[in-house]
Amino acid sequence: MLRLTALLVGVALLLTGGGLLGTLLAVRGGQEGFSAAALGWVMSGYFAGFFIGTFSAPPLIRRIGHSRAFAFHAALATMAVLLHPLWLNPWGWGLLRVITGIALVGLYTVIESWLNAEPDPVRRSRVFSLYMMVNLSALAVGQLLLMLGDPGSAAMFTVTALLVCAAMLPVTTTRLQQPDVPTVPRLKAGKLYRLAPVATVAAGLSGLAMGPFWGLLPVYAGGIGLQGDGVPLFMLTAIAGGAILQWPLGRISDGHDRRIGLCALSVAAAAVAILCALPPIQQQLQLMFLLVFCYGGLVFALYPFAVAHMLDYLASEDLLSGCSSLLLVHGVGAALGPAVAGWLMDHHGAPALPLYFAAVLSCLAAFTGIRLRHARLRTHPAPFRPMLRTTPSALELMAETESPIHEEKEVN
Repeated sequence: MLRLTALLVGVALLLTGGGLLGTLLAVRGGQEGFSAAALGWVMSGYFAGFFIGTFSAPPLIRRIGHSRAFAFHAALATMAVLLHPLWLNPWGWGLLRVITGIALVGLYTVIESWLNAEPDPVRRSRVFSLYMMVNLSALAVGQLLLMLGDPGSAAMFTVTALLVCAAMLPVTTTRLQQPDVPTVPRLKAGKLYRLAPVATVAAGLSGLAMGPFWGLLPVYAGGIGLQGDGVPLFMLTAIAGGAILQWPLGRISDGHDRRIGLCALSVAAAAVAILCALPPIQQQLQLMFLLVFCYGGLVFALYPFAVAHMLDYLASEDLLSGCSSLLLVHGVGAALGPAVAGWLMDHHGAPALPLYFAAVLSCLAAFTGIRLRHARLRTHPAPFRPMLRTTPSALELMAETESPIHEEKEVN
């Protein structure tokens, strides 16, 4: 495990910068007079770039190698970050966010491919858990960094760029052998829906909810009166809820029909979101922080629940391809969500965001409740695993998704 320390340090620096940048853009965009609709399109650009990078990064890594691919994508991300304060325009920021998304998915793919080089499935599973813990911790630290500087200056963009550059140091100097980057198969959306309808719909709708969460929740925080350090603290509280509550919520569902858990999570998260939209509640800041903590814990668990539900039912040969396709479905939702939610906030104010969340989550609860009438026999129950959406390479770290790709490596 010690030999992977350099990679984990690199991803920690990278995600700290990414967590800082997401909230910084929302705050700085508001200061520059960008409308909520414009910020929604800007934030959608990141997920669109992430989607594009999922296809473009693996061929580039195979062609030039892991170290050079990491340096290439890190340079691309650094340039994009530094251009933000020089190009104070929503359309420009939208383009830069697309570039940032492409760059970051390339960086994640390099690191996750290296982590996958661990041949022991048990150790690889532990690496996956540690990797996800580093993900959440780094995103939280990124919110704290925003409290150390002025979002209105270029300094915080410089700090973000420095963190991305610093991530190159441990990763490009590692002595680990560069592994192959296998082509991760994917199931067609229609087949995936036929095999796991609830998981497919839950992945898409959770993306619709999580995309605006990252990009527009800081705008909502400013809209209800939080200023200065209050905005990053609000985001930190939501992320902390997601980090702390995911595991206990998921463990409760182990051994049971996860559709019941998904329905309950959706209803509870929708109820919390509706409370956050009420003006009398918004005036009680301590209560708002408690509510956003609970909301983060509930909504962060939706995508892992969808993955776990799918793992319960798909045949073993379809697990990795199913997870990869589920990730893309989630990504499409995450790309569309900020644009839709931003438009609603622009026309109806800050309370439109939690009401949007409530509407999306209610749809998920309704669909899951209807599907509960269909009894299903589980093929191989899998344990719940806390996770964030990264790339298909991360899914290979899960022991449950052992694929023919790994089996061929072991035979050879």
